[in-house]
Amino acid sequence: MKRCVKFSLTAGLFLAAPLFAQVPDAPAPAPPAPTAAQASSPQQSKFLGGDVPMFNPGTEIVTWDGHNWNINNNRLFEARFEKYLNAPEETTEQDKQYQAILRTILDKLAPEHLTTKSVDEAFRLLPRASNFDIDARLCDGLADAVYSAWRAQDASDRLAQANDALEQERKAAEWNAKVTAESGKLDAAPPAKDKDASSEWAKEQDLKRTMRMQPYTTRLAEILGTIKTNQAKKELSLLQAKIEFQALLVQLFFQRRFQHVLIGTHFYRAVFTNGDTKLEVGKDTKDMFQKSTGMPPTVGTMDALANEAIRDVREGVQAFRFLLQQNELESASKRLAEAFAIGEYLPELRTLPRDEKRRVLEFSQKSYQLVSAIEVKDYALAEKLVKELSTTAKDFDTSKPMAAIETARTVSAMHLAKARNAAVSGDKTTLETELKEATEIWPRNPALAEISGAIFSQGDVQQKALVDLDQLLSQHNYRQIYDDKLRFIAASAMYPDRQEQLKKVLDQMQIIETAIIQAGEIRKRGDYAGAWETLERAFKQFPDDSKLNQLRANLTTEAADFVRTLRTAEQLEEKDQIGSSLAWYLKAQKLYPGSEFAQDGINRLTKKVLPET
Repeated sequence: MKRCVKFSLTAGLFLAAPLFAQVPDAPAPAPPAPTAAQASSPQQSKFLGGDVPMFNPGTEIVTWDGHNWNINNNRLFEARFEKYLNAPEETTEQDKQYQAILRTILDKLAPEHLTTKSVDEAFRLLPRASNFDIDARLCDGLADAVYSAWRAQDASDRLAQANDALEQERKAAEWNAKVTAESGKLDAAPPAKDKDASSEWAKEQDLKRTMRMQPYTTRLAEILGTIKTNQAKKELSLLQAKIEFQALLVQLFFQRRFQHVLIGTHFYRAVFTNGDTKLEVGKDTKDMFQKSTGMPPTVGTMDALANEAIRDVREGVQAFRFLLQQNELESASKRLAEAFAIGEYLPELRTLPRDEKRRVLEFSQKSYQLVSAIEVKDYALAEKLVKELSTTAKDFDTSKPMAAIETARTVSAMHLAKARNAAVSGDKTTLETELKEATEIWPRNPALAEISGAIFSQGDVQQKALVDLDQLLSQHNYRQIYDDKLRFIAASAMYPDRQEQLKKVLDQMQIIETAIIQAGEIRKRGDYAGAWETLERAFKQFPDDSKLNQLRANLTTEAADFVRTLRTAEQLEEKDQIGSSLAWYLKAQKLYPGSEFAQDGINRLTKKVLPET
């Protein structure tokens, strides 16, 4: 079970399960302080960070590269998952043809069917599969890798033939050199008594023999050098082809394209028949495989992991459909999210009907809304959502949200009771303190306005507050009204018209505060562009709020490149320069793939360019 959890995180890269909690989770615990050795060691670039992502199912915290991530708060995964839930099922004739081609390729490459002819037939099917949009030209990449391996093997065979010819020439050169050396003896030697003449004669004979042998010895050295070079080229060519093929397999594995991984591993075994399936990867990748799976990185390991991932997704989808039939939407949503994180491109997920996925989407959206309502202390809305969710999903756990709601209701009632007693006794300081506490615990408490109206029946205080409220309303100083909402709620309790105005202001400020809270959480994750977009949406509705403007200005600086790119696109769009504007919107989307502003701009301009689509 632990191995499966580790694998799903590794295969899904940094995707994690979506947010299905009923109440906000506790903040992620701070990572342990680094040791002295760790603090002094220089930072090094490592594959996928400094370590393997590890998931703690008890706290729902992922530890990765020295940082802690709460999987219940992942904007990237939430966006991808919602896009999938809204996408239509891939059950068209084209989709069926694509899957049929992939199954045919795997069948032809199966060990029991493997022949030279079946490999060639499977290879010819790869370009056909790459023509489908969902393939993303990955089959073309596999075809290129197989073709490169075959070319490398052909080059290796030609080098081997060349070495055979050079070996024959080497033997001939050795024979010629030997014959030349032995045929250099002459009979006209000087008398043995003349030692100087004999010595000079011997030197001349050696020099002549050396000169006759030199062409053969030179050619022999050249031949030996060429043979060694060809042997090195042969080994290097095959090794390079293997490494390129293996790199493609690893890339497909981390893209979670497990069907393509299986096709690639089958082709690899068919092309490289020497039985060596060890992955020639770097230390970081090797360590990651060993820590995640407990096995060394080989083609067989990757094949087994891909098959296990496919089986796990198939089982997850089966569990999802059963839980959906039982109306257990909370568990069904989690099972579908887990399967999606492992293999979002597998046919078991792509063929799920959109109506079934939409039920998950509706449940998850209400779950997100419930969390937001509790974060901003709107307990009346939270209680309504709890009732709706418990009706929709019979496995929905109401204990945590109802505990938060009932606690807030009880504590707020206690503070209101103390405020009422303070008003009776004339203790103005305690009165204000208790009302402030009650407002902070539950700002939208219906009992708060009722009790405050009775407490502030004293004319002077109430009238002064009403005058201040009218003045601030005329100045559009809603921030000051919100900061002093306790006094104005009590003062306007007996005046329905002012109460309506105040309610509108507080509702607007609640939207602003919610945006500020959300932006702050997103900013903590280092997603400055996402935080800026959150505040920008609120700014377009309420451009006069000082606190909102200040935080927006700070985030504009932190996400300067993205903001500048988006502004340029908007300015070009206003000038009706569609092509340039679209290019800048695409650049903004590249800087921040989750940008809704960039996507909206692209959609608008696309409709202008292609109105029929």
